[in-house]
Amino acid sequence: MPDHSYPHLRSMTGQGRSEVSSEAGTLVVELRSVNHRGLKINLRTNDALSAHEGDITTGLRGKIERGTVTVHATLKPPPGQDVPRINQAVVNAYASQLVAATKEIDAATQIDLSTLLTLPGVLTVEDQTDAEDERGQQRRLLVAEGVGLAVQRFNHMRHHEAVAMAVALESDLKTIRSHTDSIEGLAPAVIQRYRERLTEKIKKALAEQQQPTEPVDLIREVQVFADRSDISEELTRLASHLELFRGVLTGTHGAAGDRDQASQPGTEAVGRKLDFIIQELFRETNTIGSKAGNAEVAEHIVEIKCAIERMRELVQNLE
Repeated sequence: MPDHSYPHLRSMTGQGRSEVSSEAGTLVVELRSVNHRGLKINLRTNDALSAHEGDITTGLRGKIERGTVTVHATLKPPPGQDVPRINQAVVNAYASQLVAATKEIDAATQIDLSTLLTLPGVLTVEDQTDAEDERGQQRRLLVAEGVGLAVQRFNHMRHHEAVAMAVALESDLKTIRSHTDSIEGLAPAVIQRYRERLTEKIKKALAEQQQPTEPVDLIREVQVFADRSDISEELTRLASHLELFRGVLTGTHGAAGDRDQASQPGTEAVGRKLDFIIQELFRETNTIGSKAGNAEVAEHIVEIKCAIERMRELVQNLE
């Protein structure tokens, strides 16, 4: 099946990476995702990007619907652009605690500045210009470019994985249709065999009592069984659910305008909708199995349930 048959599908697992450069420096963005019911973004940046974390998050939302997305973003400014500074307040706090600690244990106070410089928060990289000036704008543009490119590659990989899953889902749909067709063909025979067994049973019982068989009673009993075992409505609903599933999977469900919208990434969580349909497939299949009460039908029901379970596992990884 060609990729363009499923333009709206995305897997919830994937990765993407970008590296872009400008006057603002070199930006590296890495994305990785795993399954999650909603959208959860775990963002990790270096100090040079601390003022632009909101820009990164904004660049992701709307382009990714579901999954836990881990983002690693680092910006390496051009040489000399950012100047390391010592946070004197933090140094004083560390020094005071060291002095107090040495007094507690009655030891000589020896404070090594080189050691202090390695402690968290002592050295900071401060941009020499305001975040709203030209350099801040350059960084925002670089962030938009880097995040956009990473998301593009990320979604390309996710789409490629989703296509493979869609092909497998289509195969399972065909399997289910094949077994439901077989069940539909067996339904009249099930009732006929019951009629024959019941007739023989009644004839034998009445022969022993030397009483004639009453056709009306036989017909009534068979009719009760036929009504109780009628699975035509369940088969019709099952076929409807299968058609709906394929329509959502291929993006052809609904009016033309809906199809146009569905073909755009991020317009809806297809995986969640397919999961709801699978619940209905299970419900109808269970009802058919319990009403039919036939060994041959039961064999087909087992195969259908196996196919639905495979579909459920695949759908849980679709966005």
